[in-house]
Amino acid sequence: MIKLYNYELSGNCYKLRLLLKLLNVPYESVAVDFYPGREHKSEQFLEINPFGQLPVLEDGSLRLRDAQAILIYLAAQYDTERRWYPNDPVTMGKIAMWLSVADDITRTASAARLHDALGYELDIEQARAGAHALFRIIDEHLADMEMIGQQWLAINQPTIADIACFPYIAMSHEGDVMRDDYPAIRRWIERVRRLPGFIGMSGIFEPTL
Repeated sequence: MIKLYNYELSGNCYKLRLLLKLLNVPYESVAVDFYPGREHKSEQFLEINPFGQLPVLEDGSLRLRDAQAILIYLAAQYDTERRWYPNDPVTMGKIAMWLSVADDITRTASAARLHDALGYELDIEQARAGAHALFRIIDEHLADMEMIGQQWLAINQPTIADIACFPYIAMSHEGDVMRDDYPAIRRWIERVRRLPGFIGMSGIFEPTL
């Protein structure tokens, strides 16, 4: 069975739990006390991931780190219809672009959340400004897609690109990065929340009627 080294309040861990649920793939969750325990920096955990980061996934003899890399693996390995990571070069290239954006969201919106929620020391104004710069681009892209009848980031169906970008955008208010000025993003968040099989994170993202 898959083993996921997991912290419940991590958006990067959550996106893996979400995809596993959407794919109906069973797994074992191994809790890692990211805060306040900082177990991800412990000697024991550094033997699992020397970068001291979550999440980590083990599947048999395979061990993978990095949330975006794990999304690719799970979608390619366990989605028999290849719906979430379609097997054609154009779509794969588009998805790769958005996986890179997901890392940028982590460096900005997630960093602001770490500052406000967990007291991490960082340049909070720079983090918030960077998040807003990204959100403006994403909002314009989604609005443009809606104009041609498409509702998702990469193609006209949800993919791991949407799963990768979703958590830290949807939680951005926890770092005082508000979404009032991004109507297309708000509509996209609701579309993700209404996916069949969607799960929330600690009660934060429960579907609305």
